[in-house]
Amino acid sequence: MVLVGVVANEASGDLLGAALVRELRELLPTARFVGVAGPQMQAAGCETLFAMERLSVMGLTEVLRHLPELLGLRRDLVRFFLTERPDVFIGVDAPDFNLGLERRLREAGIRTVHLVSPTVWAWRPGRVKGIRRAVDLMLSVFPFEETFLRQHGVPATYVGHPLADEIPLEVNRDEVRARLGLSLDVPVIALLPGSRVGEMQRLAGPFIDAARLCLAARPDLRFVVPLVNARLRELFAAELAQRAPDLPVTLLDGRSREAIAAADCVLTASGTATLETLLLKRPMVVAYRVHPLSYHLVKRLGLVKVPYIAMSNLLAGQALAPEFIQDRCRPDLLAFALLEWLDAPERIAGIQAEYGRIHLSLRRHAAREAARAVLKLIGREA
Repeated sequence: MVLVGVVANEASGDLLGAALVRELRELLPTARFVGVAGPQMQAAGCETLFAMERLSVMGLTEVLRHLPELLGLRRDLVRFFLTERPDVFIGVDAPDFNLGLERRLREAGIRTVHLVSPTVWAWRPGRVKGIRRAVDLMLSVFPFEETFLRQHGVPATYVGHPLADEIPLEVNRDEVRARLGLSLDVPVIALLPGSRVGEMQRLAGPFIDAARLCLAARPDLRFVVPLVNARLRELFAAELAQRAPDLPVTLLDGRSREAIAAADCVLTASGTATLETLLLKRPMVVAYRVHPLSYHLVKRLGLVKVPYIAMSNLLAGQALAPEFIQDRCRPDLLAFALLEWLDAPERIAGIQAEYGRIHLSLRRHAAREAARAVLKLIGREA
């Protein structure tokens, strides 16, 4: 029996990991998958050693505060995998956690794969040296990454993006609204304030206040908010009760894609949600805040090497989605940008055409290609 180790640390990684686990299970029906998994990966058949949320920490200062626990969890995982000796270990995203784990396992003779290249082309490029030591194979999900990595001595294969395969090229907004119980005749804005506790604590307030300002200008507006777990729903509901208890909003347990597809426009935290919004062809406004010290360090040290934070804008090569970062993440600015989208059908049509072109370029049956690359690495080609 083939044993596959897999570790993911957040909702987006859980989705990517689940797609790969399903494809590998199709090719290797008797394989066992074990590691750190969220609900999607567990549903696909991956055992989890502890709750994925214990690894979900974002930002320099936040990581420092949780560093002893994170290092302890990684030591536990190293001991487990060195004892169990999987045929291959797959780290899904989470490079600051997984690359260290992969390096230890690779040094012990276990083959290692990393799914989703760290953004070394944009942020902390010196990490590429550590990547060379950590992985036998990097599976990149964006087309420009493979060339960059190979030029720096990292074995890499571009597989496309699983979300581009999973999300249809066209989604009927009215059908989705009917499933969610939303009216077909009113404008709807989706609010996605993040999938981590820290993101929710920093973004729920300005997102709700922006929605309140939008409603004052457009009383027919309705809002929909997908929340990935009970803890985030609790945090958002508390902010909602304090700031806008009468806001006409539908809270969803998960179902982020349906929320985006049902919306006329989207206010989202930076992250995988911007890619999902692109693939669903919805105009968006992107906002983000980190701890002030984290932001100061990033700016002071010049760690970011790209002009945009939203992957949707990076793929488009232009700021099709307005970005509001740190001090500019203000309710008045967010509300103004959202209201502009509601009255810009020609601009939206042009953006939808560009998003459609990008969607096609990312469609490569990514999970299947990734699974085949993993099997080739371990000598079990399908």
